[in-house]
Amino acid sequence: MGMPYFINVILPIPLEKEFTYSISPTEAELLKPGMRVAVPFGKSKIYTAIVVKVHQTAPTVYEAKEIDQILDQDPLVTPTQLRFWEWLAQYYMCTVGEVFRAAVPSALLLESETLILRNEKAIIDETDLKDDEFLVFEALQHQSILRVREISDILEKKNVIPILNSLLEKNIIFIKEEVYEQYKPKLVRYVQLGKDYSTEESLEALLLSLSRAPKQRDVVLSLFQLQAVTKKPVKISDLATSANSSNSIIKTLIDKGILEEQFIRTDRVVFEGGHDHEALKSLNEYQQSAFDAISKSFALGKVTLLHGVTSSGKTEVYVKLIQEVIKNGKQALYLLPEIALTTQLISRLQAYFGEKVAVYHSKYNVQERVEVWNNVLKKETTAQIVIGARSAIFLPFQDLGLIIVDEEHESSFKQYDPAPRYHARDAAVVLGNFHGSNVLLGSATPSVETFYNVKISKYGYARIQRRYGDVLMPEMELVNIREQTRKKRMKGHFSERLLEEITETLENGEQVILFQNRRGYAPILECTTCGHTPQCPNCDVSLTYHQLRKQLRCHYCSYHIALQTSCQACGSTTLDTKGFGTEQVEQELQALFPTAKVGRMDLDTTRGKYGYEKIISAFEQQEIDILVGTQMLTKGLDFRNVNLVGIMNADTLLNFPDYRAHERSFQLLTQVAGRAGRTQKRGKVIIQSYDPDHRILQQVTTHDYVEMFNEQLYEREQFKYPPGNRIIRITFKHKDYNKLNEAAEWFAKSLRIGFGKMVLGPEYPPVARIRNQYLKNVLLKIGNDHSLVHTKNSIKRIEKSFNAISFYRGVRVIYNVDHI
Repeated sequence: MGMPYFINVILPIPLEKEFTYSISPTEAELLKPGMRVAVPFGKSKIYTAIVVKVHQTAPTVYEAKEIDQILDQDPLVTPTQLRFWEWLAQYYMCTVGEVFRAAVPSALLLESETLILRNEKAIIDETDLKDDEFLVFEALQHQSILRVREISDILEKKNVIPILNSLLEKNIIFIKEEVYEQYKPKLVRYVQLGKDYSTEESLEALLLSLSRAPKQRDVVLSLFQLQAVTKKPVKISDLATSANSSNSIIKTLIDKGILEEQFIRTDRVVFEGGHDHEALKSLNEYQQSAFDAISKSFALGKVTLLHGVTSSGKTEVYVKLIQEVIKNGKQALYLLPEIALTTQLISRLQAYFGEKVAVYHSKYNVQERVEVWNNVLKKETTAQIVIGARSAIFLPFQDLGLIIVDEEHESSFKQYDPAPRYHARDAAVVLGNFHGSNVLLGSATPSVETFYNVKISKYGYARIQRRYGDVLMPEMELVNIREQTRKKRMKGHFSERLLEEITETLENGEQVILFQNRRGYAPILECTTCGHTPQCPNCDVSLTYHQLRKQLRCHYCSYHIALQTSCQACGSTTLDTKGFGTEQVEQELQALFPTAKVGRMDLDTTRGKYGYEKIISAFEQQEIDILVGTQMLTKGLDFRNVNLVGIMNADTLLNFPDYRAHERSFQLLTQVAGRAGRTQKRGKVIIQSYDPDHRILQQVTTHDYVEMFNEQLYEREQFKYPPGNRIIRITFKHKDYNKLNEAAEWFAKSLRIGFGKMVLGPEYPPVARIRNQYLKNVLLKIGNDHSLVHTKNSIKRIEKSFNAISFYRGVRVIYNVDHI
């Protein structure tokens, strides 16, 4: 007998190590890295695992189990992807298993459930059974198969394994492991004429025989005509429409053998447009010089920043670059921060590139994402250009030529939960490096880190300083609402100046966008008698009032209660709201402008798969006059008829406890302002603020990005924040307040031994309890002269000692590298 064979696999669970399983020589010939196998793990679980290596070295610590089955004929994950996963796990301090779970669509991960079946042949003496055993036995009389969790519910116990083991010993039940594939290809039914009717004579005889069944005869004639055109089988739905017939008549013909049925696999998301693609727009001189600068920078192998003011036509430059990549037969990845943006962009790119465009984000269902995954893997032309949110970086690209990260400054590119807590922009730069592809970052308001990399010549740079068509930048006006409130000139949350401009814009037949970065009706409901505010029982936040549903809702854990008619503390009915959200702005507008059509775009109105699409297309087609929204509105959307943008309260952005608050405020306000006046006419922006003399607001009105950058850089250098330093935030999580405090203190002390003053905390975050778990943060600043790898290794060593203390064992430690 030859040497035994083994495979190392990654399991989709948060464990550091790869696991080894034994395989037969035949399986060793079939298996390649990147293929999926079903493997047993623990006592009764079966997981999908990815093969990393086939070898002949037996594990020394444990005996290798055999695999359950091979699930693929070809690798599902490429070698480059596996390298990329390892980098992500190492850099963002998580496990490869967590990256695997996040990267692969859940339909490609097998699910395992233990099924309990009754043994029909067993002779049972019911007096022999204990109470719990009898309950399980009785339940199996009514239902032939039960899952373990269902038995837990019946017995109201968490651990039912001992009871099941006892029933197994008594031979009363069987246990069966059910493994099933979640992904099912979409099969469309097609029909064609049977082989016996391929000649004209046989067809004529058939039509004669059907003279008494005119409807069946019509179906055969229609099919003959359709097949004569396409020379292919015909969809049953098309045939039924063409012959004006029903499916039951077609089924009768199939049963008689006159028609042959076929099932053909088709993608769920198919480009519906025509195939006469629009010609690419020619670039103007500013776009062309930016395009040339980008090409030069790419030739030097540099990541490049395209810094173009809002509405300067950056998308046209992207399209030109994509066209070049496609000519060379390579793939392109276009990353966007917000799903709302993909809606507008898809139609633009499909007009140029037709069915070469695929879309990948969380609003698509699991089956549709699997199809995009398979098309990218097989280098199908239907997925040569992928538009997607941050998760699209995980797709199995074979020959990636270009990555575009649009609106690269956006914090939506950062994944917060669960692990890996990666930043898609930074990960895209590394992915581009692995593939040897060009990477372009685009923004009107680049992040401080990216612009710093340009300043030190690490990144290339291209600039477009003029808007497309030489349209002027919008006129900015600051309104002091402190003065307006004092003089009692405010109508609700609107200043006189903003109302004047809205009225004028609507009279001119133009549209208005109003920005308020808080959803719901009001963030606080307060009793004016005793001052009580309803709080979430699971989190340290007040409940937000949503008027439409008459609900008080927690935006952290979704806990909700019906609106109270009286104060829960003192019984008084004098309840009043504090602050305001998009819902309240919408309601005030309806009262102030009864004839105007008002729309709202926030998380509450865009929950469905086509939620964004409906609102955006209604606004584009001018079915909505005034659109109120949260920051979803700010991100690169292109509306031709918007002439006025109103910012309801700029101060909520500025006064936020975060070192990036001023940078974010500048970016957000500039981006919102950029939605105004994107065609011939100069747009107008009204910013309402209690502090109109604030530095950032002044810089926004003068469009002075460089001054903002220099100020922020100077401040951050003083306080040792990025880009001059790296930051790792370590969060501790536990339901016991005292245990959490002790654990965080112990960890911070250990860190201080090695890193001294660069350790800040432990400190409670602004919301210190979420879903009944208390949180505490420690911030570690690492200078650019220190090795990041050594620092992480030191932290991991401390974590090992921490986990060895049994008292701290339940405390979760979460790492957020490059915390933003």
